[in-house]
Amino acid sequence: MASEVEATTAAATMHIGEVATRTDLSLRSLRHWEEVGLLTPSGRTDGGFRLYTEDDVEKILVIRRMKPLGFSLEEMKAVMADLAVLRSADTTPTERAAAREHLAQIHADAHERRGKLVRQLDMADEFIGLLSDETTNAAEVSGA
Repeated sequence: MASEVEATTAAATMHIGEVATRTDLSLRSLRHWEEVGLLTPSGRTDGGFRLYTEDDVEKILVIRRMKPLGFSLEEMKAVMADLAVLRSADTTPTERAAAREHLAQIHADAHERRGKLVRQLDMADEFIGLLSDETTNAAEVSGA
């Protein structure tokens, strides 16, 4: 265990507070993601503090980018597993093909979800415009 901590510590590592600041996430979110098995820090100090690497931060940023699209924790876990398969030198061609196929489906789904968000933003902009018009008209009518 000590050699694992020493090896992780030898690489550039950060504690959870720095990672939270860099990723604009709460400590609670990072801890929760670990509890549900979405992301595991690369190591821990002898005192039990989480140690994150740059690779961990990149994974966190991928997860954070999935959140606004409404992907579930299970869907995010599957994406992270597929990405790990593609990045590993130890996977078989069959595993790689399956991961690519699943990620292609997720890619199409993400595009659909993004389109829905764009439509929602368009409606929000229309509403803001309506309110702007009404407040401007109300000010003109009252002589302000």
